[in-house]
Amino acid sequence: MDALKLMKELRANYELEVYYLPKETGLSLIESTDQSDGRISAKCRDAKVEDLWSLTSFFGYSTQTFVLAVNLLDRFLAMMRIQPKHLSCVSLSCLHMAAKATEEECDLTSADELIRIGQCRFSVSDLGRMEKIIADKLDFESNSVTALTFLHLYHQIALSHSTERKETLSLAKLEAQLKACLCRISFSKAKPSVLALSLLRQEIEAVRSEDKLEIAHHIQRHLKIADGELLLWRGQVAQCLSDYASPECSKPNHKKLQWIVSRRTAQNLHSSYRSVPELPTIPECCWDECESEDMMSSGEDSLSSSLGSDGEGPFFPAHLRQYLDA
Repeated sequence: MDALKLMKELRANYELEVYYLPKETGLSLIESTDQSDGRISAKCRDAKVEDLWSLTSFFGYSTQTFVLAVNLLDRFLAMMRIQPKHLSCVSLSCLHMAAKATEEECDLTSADELIRIGQCRFSVSDLGRMEKIIADKLDFESNSVTALTFLHLYHQIALSHSTERKETLSLAKLEAQLKACLCRISFSKAKPSVLALSLLRQEIEAVRSEDKLEIAHHIQRHLKIADGELLLWRGQVAQCLSDYASPECSKPNHKKLQWIVSRRTAQNLHSSYRSVPELPTIPECCWDECESEDMMSSGEDSLSSSLGSDGEGPFFPAHLRQYLDA
């Protein structure tokens, strides 16, 4: 695709991104919720996103699937006030919807296998019912505009304008860094175009490319992104990536991780029999309609805790940490 078409596509997506943003008021309510309140907290949300990253890697799904799943999850949580016991069903439904929208049919994991590997306590019918609720509430479209949309466009534009013989920007590294940021709910408040440009600028400065820095400036001017807005999110991106590269960052128990994803375990999970209790009816209450609703936790453990995380830090698949540590 030539540079002119890329810039037109960039502008078109920029005009559409507002329709795929989570409601900021809903996100703020989640951030202000204490985990002891029996409601969805930021820590609880972040743990589920880490689970989605783990499952995405296990099933070999693309970054596009993961990013779309997180976008659906955040938009739904910011709109609907759900009980913690339903969060596993909501997050897995978002992943299943995203996979069906982005992956080849032959690569799709069945709903039953997704539930078993995800170690969740609901049935296939629960998953299907939740998917319908999410699709109806969000007017689901498979071509949602996300930060990954812009990251790919920025990368293509940088390639088309670059005069350097050797490409120094790794798209795989940029994607891994985007995944790391999405594991923090605070980044869900950023416009996708700004978050992606912040990641691009961070990497350009790391490789010290004056050529590509000028391209980034050109993109910023084209989209009329304010310097202050970009500076704010660049600082948060830098801090996030620095935290994940730190040795203090909580890491999963490798042996337990290996047990979870081993072929023998997967086969045992397929062949084993266990009853799946039906979940109670899912209340379709918006944030402002359920202030007095009693929110009880089901006590389900997340994958991040079962993999050996101490719950204080994020879990990231080992094969992707190389990009964060770089």
